[in-house]
Amino acid sequence: MYPFYESPTTLDEALRLKAEHGENARIIAGGTDLLVELDRGLRKTPDGNPPGLIDLTRIPGLAEIEETSGWIHLGPLVTHNQCVASPLIVEKAFPLARASWEVGAPQIRNRGTVAGNIITASPANDTIVPLLALDATVTVRSAARGDRHMALDRFLLDFRRVDLRPDEILARISFRAMTSQQDGAFVKLGLRRAQAITVVSVAVVAQFAGEDASAPVHFARISLGSVAPMVIRAKLAEESLRGQLLIDASIAEAARLAAQSASPIDDIRSSADYRRAMVETLVARALRQVAAAQSRAGWSDKPVTLWGATGGKWPVIKESSIVNGPSSIVNGNRIELTGGMSLLDSLRAAGFTGVKEGCAEGECGACTVFLDGMAIMACMAPAERAAGSEVVTVEGLGNMEQLHPVQATLVQSGGVQCGYCTPGFVMSAAKLLEERPRPTRAEAAEAFTGNFCRCTGYRKILDAVVAAGEKHPLY
Repeated sequence: MYPFYESPTTLDEALRLKAEHGENARIIAGGTDLLVELDRGLRKTPDGNPPGLIDLTRIPGLAEIEETSGWIHLGPLVTHNQCVASPLIVEKAFPLARASWEVGAPQIRNRGTVAGNIITASPANDTIVPLLALDATVTVRSAARGDRHMALDRFLLDFRRVDLRPDEILARISFRAMTSQQDGAFVKLGLRRAQAITVVSVAVVAQFAGEDASAPVHFARISLGSVAPMVIRAKLAEESLRGQLLIDASIAEAARLAAQSASPIDDIRSSADYRRAMVETLVARALRQVAAAQSRAGWSDKPVTLWGATGGKWPVIKESSIVNGPSSIVNGNRIELTGGMSLLDSLRAAGFTGVKEGCAEGECGACTVFLDGMAIMACMAPAERAAGSEVVTVEGLGNMEQLHPVQATLVQSGGVQCGYCTPGFVMSAAKLLEERPRPTRAEAAEAFTGNFCRCTGYRKILDAVVAAGEKHPLY
């Protein structure tokens, strides 16, 4: 899949390696886009070969979310789940928190990074939309020239193209923290409730001349996703709101102008006409949420992360006897996994066939494993990332003599069905019980947004998870 893999432990080392390899290497943080693209042969060097990987996830200090002098800074390893769970982001950059929550599923959000979302530069990528509305900037760094700072809208050049030179790494994302005079919303339309590529998305950030939305609009930023080659700002709509009250008439006019800014295409998810109509609908919806102070409606104060007690940061700092080197601890046993492939393929080659391949692109969750305590999709991680780390597969949760509580209740409820997806469901449920010993049905459903059952028997699976919490509340 890739010709070489480097795992630096400092940013300086990573910059040196990027300068050495140039266009022959790609930086990998989450890899939730990159691994799939490599598997499909979509990422090539100028010579037409697959690139090697320089993995940042062993470098401490790159997964920090910090506020200084009214600015919020995200390191290049900050994941979507970190944004969802961050009190700072929820309080002072809520559109980014909401958009991060819309990305994939918990296992993907535990690996996928905001920086990676920007670098991929798809107009359908969710977190670019609020970052543009937040007027974000990026800092890129090279060993030879140091830092370059630029506005995000300058960094995004075209469809899947960014202003990143062959020896540079995206080192930081920054934006001003929202004030008490500002509010914002993010709204996404997908073809299903989770694991959905965006049909249309909208982010709004508005500042008012007073303390709340009853005052005139001082300025507004409206950004649109999946309706042009890049994420765009609806500037005519923004200008129409300046000095206006957020009432039905001004909202309708801004929504109409926003739709005129869109230049969508027909594709498998939607027609261009439908997208344009939905821009008008969603911009109006987002502005109404802001006007009514309802942008946070339905938000959970304690979202399901499936990261256990790790805190969600890479690298996971843990007390362990695992030493550096090529071997991993898989289900308590030291083993050397074959590299050059996904962790899913490597685990199966090593005999851990409980890890299933249902899609190989992060859609079904059948390959869910724990990597250093976090639930991830094994098809979206390079095998080498498990070196020096601890991996748990479904074989490590229980056996015929002593089933895991979830396994036992799945049998009792009849939730096993064909069994192909079951290992992934068991892994997600086991991690959920670590976070919520007595999960509600809604929390169980939230945990399973990344797990797909082709037998369509979710009711009994949910019954089993709730029953496991009730029967084993101290688990």
